[in-house]
Amino acid sequence: MTLPPLLLGAHCLDTGGIPMAARRAGRGGMHALQIFSAIPKYYNEKVSVKPDRIARFREALDAAGIAPAHVIVHAGYVLNCATPEVEKWERAAAGLARELERSTALGVGGVCFHPGAATDGDRDAAIARVSEAMRRALDAVPDGTTRLLIENTAGAGTTVGRTPEEVGAMLAGLPAAARARAGYGLDTCHLYASGYDLSASREEVTRVLDAFEAATGEPPAFLHLNDSEGTLGSNKDRHARIGAGRIGAEAFGWLLQDRRARGIPCLLETPQAVSDLADDDDTPDPWDVEDIARLRALAAA
Repeated sequence: MTLPPLLLGAHCLDTGGIPMAARRAGRGGMHALQIFSAIPKYYNEKVSVKPDRIARFREALDAAGIAPAHVIVHAGYVLNCATPEVEKWERAAAGLARELERSTALGVGGVCFHPGAATDGDRDAAIARVSEAMRRALDAVPDGTTRLLIENTAGAGTTVGRTPEEVGAMLAGLPAAARARAGYGLDTCHLYASGYDLSASREEVTRVLDAFEAATGEPPAFLHLNDSEGTLGSNKDRHARIGAGRIGAEAFGWLLQDRRARGIPCLLETPQAVSDLADDDDTPDPWDVEDIARLRALAAA
């Protein structure tokens, strides 16, 4: 049986706008891309995306040879859909709905988000609040193929979404009609920081993927390929370049050789060599280019 293609990409700098992020990805030989649809340190519950920006982004994707379905939008970091604080939850839920609205307008494959923290310690109630925020977002944006995707967490403090069971419970809390438009993705640094030792063996990588698939009923919809500066089980969300952290390069080969890594965006969120580009400079980050080449070699080994 022929496997789907390996879709490697990165979260590219959007200096000059998201069309420039697409152009940088294309020049870097990427087949997937991650972007922000708005400034990630704000709720952005009132921010929309203008038609001319959509058109320019889609044109840039076409020129780059990247299918819109292989683009992930990363939601704002401030959204805490698990919080028991009513006002903060309402803003987070509204922000998540607007993220899905913008992402649907852009026509991308999915929008991923960190579920947030149970600041009162009641994890079950927090998980239910995440499900409700997702339901509201999916109800608010009833049309389109863009999926709403939970990202597993590094497990710091009272954050939820660390285990397969918690991610599965968030998805199970959705009405049946909305469930097909939701899913999840896995971040390798977050897995390792949460105590899943991807560096141990190919069998352990398979076991982790099996556990999430069993708990959710489906494979991941995207992968974030990040090595970890922190130690196993440290709960520290500190990304490192491939092979420069505690996970090590070999584990990424095991992961990318698994059937579940095929046909989905596999994205770097690792340190970049250049943080300041001119608006019209579409040069891809050299570290991204190097690491994607390394990942391709690991996948083929």
